[in-house]
Amino acid sequence: MPILTRTLSTIQTKELITECKRRLLRLKEDTLNRVRSAHNELTSIDKMSGDEIDQAVAQLTENTFLVNQERLRHLLFEVESALARIETNQFGVCEETQEPIESERLLAIPYTRLSIEGAELREAMTRKYARY
Repeated sequence: MPILTRTLSTIQTKELITECKRRLLRLKEDTLNRVRSAHNELTSIDKMSGDEIDQAVAQLTENTFLVNQERLRHLLFEVESALARIETNQFGVCEETQEPIESERLLAIPYTRLSIEGAELREAMTRKYARY
């Protein structure tokens, strides 16, 4: 009976990885579309015309764009890293505890590197060594 259990577990794991990979690829596509859309919006703004208020609004818009682009860049990096972990059979293993990451967590955040326990450990270490 243990062999059957291992086989079912392997099938479930393969299905989980397939679903996570599908979600990661969709997230990557959506994120790239958001990057393109934001870039097109920014380039359509004329920063040199108008009065000082118009120029200030354009400056704030550009600043918001840069902050959002950095967030999207980081998300793309995490998605690409998760896809690479799938290819190297390292996907779904917590970097902190080296234990499997909960399947519900992977489905919710397919690019995560940490299990719930690993995230709590990392957060505790961050708080412990944080400087005030």
